[in-house]
Amino acid sequence: MDFNQVAVFVKVVQAGSFSAAARFLGLPTSTVSNRVAMLEKRLGVTLLQRTTRRLHLTEAGQVYYEHASAGLVHMFDAEAAMAEAVGEPCGLLRITAPVDVGDQILSSILGQMRSQWPKVDVELVLMNRYVDLVAEGVDVAIRTGPLKDSTLVAKSAGIARWALFASPGYLAEAAVLDSPQALRHHSCLQFTPLGKEAWELHDAVNSITVSLARQVLVNDVGLIMTMVLAGDGVALLPMYLCRQACEEGRLVRVLPAWHGKIDPIHIVYPRQRFMPPRLRAFIDLASLELRKWLE
Repeated sequence: MDFNQVAVFVKVVQAGSFSAAARFLGLPTSTVSNRVAMLEKRLGVTLLQRTTRRLHLTEAGQVYYEHASAGLVHMFDAEAAMAEAVGEPCGLLRITAPVDVGDQILSSILGQMRSQWPKVDVELVLMNRYVDLVAEGVDVAIRTGPLKDSTLVAKSAGIARWALFASPGYLAEAAVLDSPQALRHHSCLQFTPLGKEAWELHDAVNSITVSLARQVLVNDVGLIMTMVLAGDGVALLPMYLCRQACEEGRLVRVLPAWHGKIDPIHIVYPRQRFMPPRLRAFIDLASLELRKWLE
């Protein structure tokens, strides 16, 4: 019996396609397809029906998958238990996070990870789309906003509050900004996921929607940040992204009694019986570091 063929077949079923399984396993798609074909030839049955759009398990394939996947779970649990017993974090850790989480936070987390656990190799994938951790072979994610219903484990790391910021140079030349309504007379740099025509602001008691008359629409928060630092206007930005610039005097929080949306931040990872030491080390370190930057 070739356990590699069995493991590849199980991953193809879990991932939903040969190409997705190939990305997870780090193999060419042709190799994945050939191993499944060899397994079918050895068993003398068709396990998967292939179409141009998707794969379908045959009746025999369903039975084989149920038994094979259960056996592999026990094998992986045994491997994880031995790794846990050794206790030293090592191996590859794949992490994903939104692009706007911030270079300062991520570089601090990864720098400490590499310093404390030099045997851990880290691959960080920054993207704003939803990442299926299991199908895409990612170990852990930092996620902002409300979580989708899932079987993943989510650990709260704090909240990210969006507030109004501008540069000292802009404020020195612009009209007085002493109320939310005064924003109508300012150049407002709008991060389009927050809306295209207005900002919703909140204080301790009230909420207000402010229509924006003079605005620039951008769908990249990093570019918005660059434009604010250059003195191009006022913007709603996450406070963690602006903290260092405020400490250095390059940005000023305006209308400090008011804020925009509040995003919960979570560290999310697949549920597993035995957690690899490298994943546990990252979760503990990232939790501590994120709480330094978040509320």
